Amino acid sequence: MERECETISAAPPEILVFPFPGQGHMCPMVQFSKRLASKGLRVTVVSTISAAKSIQQSPAHAQAFQVEFISDGSKEENKSETLDEAIERFKKATTQTLTELIINIQNKNTTTTICTSNGDHASSVEQVPPKLKLKLLIYDSGMPWVLDIARQQGIEGAPFFTQSCAIASVYYHFREGACKIITTAPTSGLDDDSEAANHGRSSPSTDTILLPAMPPLGVNDLPSFLCDTHSYPVLCKHTLNQFSNFREAKWQLYNTFDTLEHEVVKWMTSQSWAVKTVGPTIPSMFLDKRFEDDKDYSFNLFEPVETYLKWLDSKETGSVVYASFGSYGSLEKKQMEEIAWGLKNSNYHFLWVVRELEKEKLPKNFIKEVLDSADQKGLVVSWCSQLRVLAHKALGCFVTHCGWNSTLEALSLGAPMVAMPQWTDQTTNAKFVQDVWKAGVRVRVDEKLGVTTKEEIANCIRQVMEEEKGVEIRKALSNWKQLAKEAVNQGGSSDQNIEEFVAQLLLI
Repeated sequence: MERECETISAAPPEILVFPFPGQGHMCPMVQFSKRLASKGLRVTVVSTISAAKSIQQSPAHAQAFQVEFISDGSKEENKSETLDEAIERFKKATTQTLTELIINIQNKNTTTTICTSNGDHASSVEQVPPKLKLKLLIYDSGMPWVLDIARQQGIEGAPFFTQSCAIASVYYHFREGACKIITTAPTSGLDDDSEAANHGRSSPSTDTILLPAMPPLGVNDLPSFLCDTHSYPVLCKHTLNQFSNFREAKWQLYNTFDTLEHEVVKWMTSQSWAVKTVGPTIPSMFLDKRFEDDKDYSFNLFEPVETYLKWLDSKETGSVVYASFGSYGSLEKKQMEEIAWGLKNSNYHFLWVVRELEKEKLPKNFIKEVLDSADQKGLVVSWCSQLRVLAHKALGCFVTHCGWNSTLEALSLGAPMVAMPQWTDQTTNAKFVQDVWKAGVRVRVDEKLGVTTKEEIANCIRQVMEEEKGVEIRKALSNWKQLAKEAVNQGGSSDQNIEEFVAQLLLI
């Protein structure tokens, strides 16, 4: 009896997600990968072999996506190479190894048609040419060359912006020549030996910069790369270069939500930008709670330590000041000392994240003194789960560098902020935190000292913790927290954008 041909197909449509191998870039893109996987897509996150050595993976991630590692050329690293040379080495290596990975995946995605006839005819097996199932490569917007790799291999590419729409808009306007890049900046509170020295935390200026759909910006509100090109010529060039081909991509994905940056998103759309807001990309159990196993970012470049949770549990509701200045920032010794005494003199319990390499900049015996005090006034740790701290009942306010991930987490979890920006996009984020979203206060830098003083830090903490200003901030944050949850919940703006994105992808 004759049988009909049976078609055995490969896996469902697959996408690759390639974040830049840094904590602040990997976390939001990994979270977005989980959301895509929940929509039925097969997701493979691509990271580098050098990053693999320090990644702390959560067992839960295996249920959502696969992980592939490629070489980034780190074995050829030369200690004498310039930043520009290091970037070119990374670009050359990842272009080759990512291309090889794509080809390997495409070759695996085949369809075999088995036809068996009746009578005396022998059974036959026909091998059909590869049927392309790999449809898309999502990449960090800071690596625009990846779009060319995708196109060369016959798939679509989509940049993922790990910073805000506002920041993207500022960079775009400067790249297009709408504003003049500033070439000098005053001294900073960052370590002069660090990559972030002489950041754009400028002195107050009478100059005002007006951009579409943005509040008036002072010089000290601009990203540091635009305020001091003498210190950042390479970073400025590469940052602006992310807009070299972004219009060629079918989609542009942003880790934000519509109501948070409504005016900027509206302007982008009016300019025919293919914007899809898909955030906040925060583990589900801290927002919409639709996915019970999504409790953390899955990828961490730091060893987990949880003794701080017991310490937090022992404190009263809203009584703790949490301070953290990012995964990579390096503050100068004088600024570290001012922060230390500012936290202590605020007279509130505080939890301060200080990386091991930075602890030598603290005042002598500071850690022992605050920990051994009668009421254990402070706790200094090298790492913590920031989400768990911001969501903890003991949290009163968050002294933050205003990196975008930290800012978005604070807005989404309702954590009042004391904004203490250091460099890159943080100054612009701080401007929005204080003046647009009304979610915190921004510290001032002492003109003569070049740092934020302990008195200023303690005063800003008290404003948020004690004064009427703090009441207003908490009221605003209650609204943002609800709007963030609504955005990612079923039918919310970000959820709808992801649904539309997946539907469009399936039609390719």
